Amino acid sequence: MKMITAVIKPFKLDDVREALASVGAQGVTVTEVKGFGRQKGHTELYRGAEYVVDFLPKVKLEVALPDSLVDAAVEAIIAAAATGKIGDGKVFISDLQEVVRIRTRETGEDAI
Repeated sequence: MKMITAVIKPFKLDDVREALASVGAQGVTVTEVKGFGRQKGHTELYRGAEYVVDFLPKVKLEVALPDSLVDAAVEAIIAAAATGKIGDGKVFISDLQEVVRIRTRETGEDAI
């Protein structure tokens, strides 16, 4: 089992959610976050004064999947989130040791 964590632009959330559903991902956790990578923020004007916005709004998705769905899910995320511009985000894949469904106490892939 794997945990896929993706950090994407907020306006791409619906596209990514639909793409994940189409490959069989049944649950997604979404968190609104702020951060920066290579784009290092940007400057904005407010009432004539220029100021720097260091942390940009992003959306973090977390999806637990069986190994058989990981490649398709990663491709779906990349295809749906890509704009071709800096700041499109990143996808992180990590191993999941164990998953337990609280209600039924199912474990492993049955709990996903």
